[in-house]
Amino acid sequence: MTALAKKEKVSAVAAAKPAANIVPFSGKPVSRIDFRQIGKTTLRNVVPPLVVLALILLVWQVLCSSPGASLPSPHVVWQESYDLIVSPFFYNGSQDIGLGLRVFVSLQRVAYGFGLAAVTGVIVGAIIGQSVWAMRGLDPIFQVLRTVPPLAWLPLSLAAFQDSNPSAIFVIFITSIWPVIINTAVGVRNIPQDYRNVAQVLRLNQIEFFFKIMLPSAAPYIFTGLRIGIGLSWLAIVAAEMLTGGVGIGFFIWDAWNSSRLPDIIVALAYIGVVGFALDKLVAALGKLVTRGAMAS
Repeated sequence: MTALAKKEKVSAVAAAKPAANIVPFSGKPVSRIDFRQIGKTTLRNVVPPLVVLALILLVWQVLCSSPGASLPSPHVVWQESYDLIVSPFFYNGSQDIGLGLRVFVSLQRVAYGFGLAAVTGVIVGAIIGQSVWAMRGLDPIFQVLRTVPPLAWLPLSLAAFQDSNPSAIFVIFITSIWPVIINTAVGVRNIPQDYRNVAQVLRLNQIEFFFKIMLPSAAPYIFTGLRIGIGLSWLAIVAAEMLTGGVGIGFFIWDAWNSSRLPDIIVALAYIGVVGFALDKLVAALGKLVTRGAMAS
C-alpha cells in the first residue's frame, strides 16, 4: 500500500469516528422546568388551606346569619367594612387611615424593639453560654421573667419613659429578648468540643471565635429563638397599643370596640394574623438560608 493510500485510509477512519468532545443532539432540551411538578406542589400547599377557609366561612355564615346573632356574619363584615378590606392604604386624617398604614406603624415599633432584643439577646446569650456558672445563676431568673405577660411591663415602662412610643418599644424588647437569650446560650453550650479545639490550635481571639466558630455553630438555635421572639413581639405590640393609643393596629381594635364596630375588629384581626404569619415565615426563611437548611421550617 502506497503512502498516499495509507493517508486516505486514515482520513476515512477519522471521518467515520465521531469526535470525543461532540455530543450528538438527541432532540431533548438540556434542562427544562417541570411545570407539572410545580403545579402539583402548589395545589398541595394552596388548595387544603383554601378548602378549610371556605368551610370556616360557611359555618360562620350559618351560625351568625340569624337576626339575634351576637357576632356579624361574613356577609355583614364585607358590607360594613368594605373600605377597610379593599383600600388598606387610604389617608383622610390623623386617625382616619387604612389598616395597611396602621400595620406599618406597628411594624416600625416592632422593628425597633425586636432589633434591639435580637442584638442584645445574641450577645448576652453567647456570654452566658460560655460560662457554666453564669448559666446556672441566670437561667432560673430568665425562666421566671419570660413568663411575665407583656402588659405587666407596661406600667413600669410608662413610669420610666413618660411616653407611649418608647414604652411600647420597651415592652416589645423585654417580651422578646428571653427566648433569644435562652436559645443562644443553649446553642453555644452545644458547640462541639472539636470546634473549640480547632479554635485553640488556630489561636483565635474572642472576636474571631465569636464570628467564625460560635455564630455558625449556634445559628440553628439562635434563629429558633428569633422566630419565637418575633411572634412574641407582634403579640406584645398589639396588646400595648390598646392601652397606649396612637395610630397602630392595636389602638384601632380598641377604638372600634368602643364604637361598637365589630366588623372592623374582625377585619383588623385578619390583618394581624396575616402579618404575624408573614413575619414568622420571613424569619424562618432567613434562618434556613443562613443555616443552609439546618433549622426546621
